Amino acid sequence: MGKTADLTDVQKAVIDTRYKEDKPQKSGDVTEKRRRTMLDAREGSGRMKRGRLTVTIDSQVVEGPKRLKKQKTDSASPTLPTSQMQSCMLDWGSLPHHVVLHVFQYLTLVDRARASSVCRRWNEVFHIPELWRKFEFELNQPATSYLKSTHPDLIQQIIKKHADHLQYVSFKVDSCTESAEAACDILSQLVNCSIKTLGLISTAKPSFMNVSKSHFVSALTVVFVNSKSLSSIKIDDTPVDDPSLKVLVANNSDTLKLLKMSSCPHVSPAGILCVADQCHGLRELALNYHLLSDELLLALSTEKHVRLEHLRIDVVSENPGQTQFHTIKKKSWDALIKHSPKVNIVMYFFLYEEEFDAFFREETPVTHLYFGRAVSKAMLGRIGMNCPRLIELVVCANGLQPLDDELIRIADRCKNLTAIGLGECEVTCSAFVEFVKMCGRRLTQLSIMEEVLIPDNKYNLEQIHCEVSKHLGRMWFPDMMPTW
Repeated sequence: MGKTADLTDVQKAVIDTRYKEDKPQKSGDVTEKRRRTMLDAREGSGRMKRGRLTVTIDSQVVEGPKRLKKQKTDSASPTLPTSQMQSCMLDWGSLPHHVVLHVFQYLTLVDRARASSVCRRWNEVFHIPELWRKFEFELNQPATSYLKSTHPDLIQQIIKKHADHLQYVSFKVDSCTESAEAACDILSQLVNCSIKTLGLISTAKPSFMNVSKSHFVSALTVVFVNSKSLSSIKIDDTPVDDPSLKVLVANNSDTLKLLKMSSCPHVSPAGILCVADQCHGLRELALNYHLLSDELLLALSTEKHVRLEHLRIDVVSENPGQTQFHTIKKKSWDALIKHSPKVNIVMYFFLYEEEFDAFFREETPVTHLYFGRAVSKAMLGRIGMNCPRLIELVVCANGLQPLDDELIRIADRCKNLTAIGLGECEVTCSAFVEFVKMCGRRLTQLSIMEEVLIPDNKYNLEQIHCEVSKHLGRMWFPDMMPTW
């Protein structure tokens, strides 16, 4: 094997970080040192000998020349052929770069840095650009989060040594403003990157929304201007605004394919329309309903625009009982479907019953519907009448009135329905069996809480699973808790 490689700044930062975390307390230095000596000895006894690989062949463990010699003198122990013995002896230092690279990709950053100090070949792999193309910065405050955090010294070393290699970057931050500000500081330094995907993930709110708008937009603009090849951006729950979207479009219009920006209150319909007008390769889009407009759907339906594959719309009530929702015209939906006939249109609703008036009064090409709050019988009746493309439906709550007629109508009109989930609702057992019978084996997912089903004079809870299983062609039982 080659000589032990010198540690680089990145490797030192990684190992120093781990050393600081593991440093023993002063009061128990002697005891701790003895314990560490024993652990090191135990670890050392389990390590491979240099230039040898311990393997098991036909239930026999081969550990090296001494073991093999012992096997030769022991008449009761079978010996291995010479060809098998030679195949067991592998020089780890001669492994091809692509093999070591594949292994390194499964290691944590600390283990990767330690492994890179074994020999020159492994050290070379440690600095291969491909190993640094994807990186997730974890930024958490120890006092408020149990999640690990990427050490600040290590972050600076990565930016210094490998910033120009980064292509797939994400930031995972907790709810603290300090963590979000630290993410913005890192973004501001990525001036030599050619980033292709960027994700800003908050494990809990408010995070990025508590950062000053000017600080966030300034940091994001650095990436938008310098990357020039962004294809995927996930910036939900952030203070991104219209001017920063214009910068995005000016520098990445030819490459942008995915944009997720739900719950971004500083973006207007005009801002998202600018993106749709100029980013003709956009295939996936996620946004809040207040940004959806007839003009946007028509812009996504022009001949110069590629076929949209996925459109996610979050319908959220910011001020319960006070929000007025606009209605999208049927001709706008029709134009989108004509241009992109296979597009999935996903809608998440978090509204109160009195706020649904603007929806599904005309035919709507939605494919996936999720209701996070109670929805009325009348609303579900409209879905059965005006959502012929529906594939999946989840209703978390409805009320105390059985949904028999509404389910039968949905089964009759929604011929593509393959998945349904019902929570705090009520359906008679007979109506449910009829619903399953009409849908048949195309129902690949059927998640119904046991308390949803009301026994009647035809079926009880003990009988219904057999009848439903017969129509589905597989064993089925009601759920004891929601699975969606």
